[in-house]
Amino acid sequence: MNCNDVKKESRISFSQLKIWKECAFKHKIIYIDDNKLFTGNEYTAFGTSIHTVCEHLVMGKDHDFEKIFKDELAKLSLPEINEKLVSDMWLAAPKIIEEVLPSLQEGFSEFEVFSVEEELCEQIDESENHYEKNVFKGFIDLVLKIDDTYHIIDWKTCSWGWNFQRRTDPMSVYQLIYYKHFFAKKHNIPEDKIKVHFGLLKRTAKKDFVEIFETTSGKKRIDNSLKVLSNAIHNIENKNFTKNKLSCNRCEYYKTEYCP
Repeated sequence: MNCNDVKKESRISFSQLKIWKECAFKHKIIYIDDNKLFTGNEYTAFGTSIHTVCEHLVMGKDHDFEKIFKDELAKLSLPEINEKLVSDMWLAAPKIIEEVLPSLQEGFSEFEVFSVEEELCEQIDESENHYEKNVFKGFIDLVLKIDDTYHIIDWKTCSWGWNFQRRTDPMSVYQLIYYKHFFAKKHNIPEDKIKVHFGLLKRTAKKDFVEIFETTSGKKRIDNSLKVLSNAIHNIENKNFTKNKLSCNRCEYYKTEYCP
């Protein structure tokens, strides 16, 4: 299925789901009313650049982080750039890049690159029949194949790493759970033949600038994640956009014309 052929209102991505989980009214502002305030910053520019280089590395292509990062910074519409932060990012990038391939080789030994930046656009048929018009949209950073097992890897740029709470946070993990479920559906692969991993790309670490770790993705976790997805679709379809006032103090829309 080509997502370009699917109506915008029928597509849901993990990013959309995460915003809905944070605050349904914020989801409405961004995705229903199409009022997007955040358009990127130094962190997103760095993350996009490092992701691109990772893609080039595993495909055996030449890469030019300097040019990619400069281009991403030029796209930002910020009042001013944090030069100190950007300078630190310039210094961190080579350390991360140097460890990407060795980390993959150490963690997975002999592997085949099955896909890079693979698009998912799969029908959601776990919920009630009248929701079957909806599709899950996403992009998987990297899929490796070893024998008959597939390993999904999602690169995440961060500072020093993730603590236990972040590693086990359901919404963080659910992103990979959805990727596993819909990747299996797309390729008609048994879910028990798919494992999922986060690949942390650490800007401020003292060592081990790349860390790849597996997260559990059994049937119970898949079922729980699909219930969250189904619940979101149900509420979006029925225009139930309740404000989560507990998230107001960290929301860019708080006390603006969009959310007075």
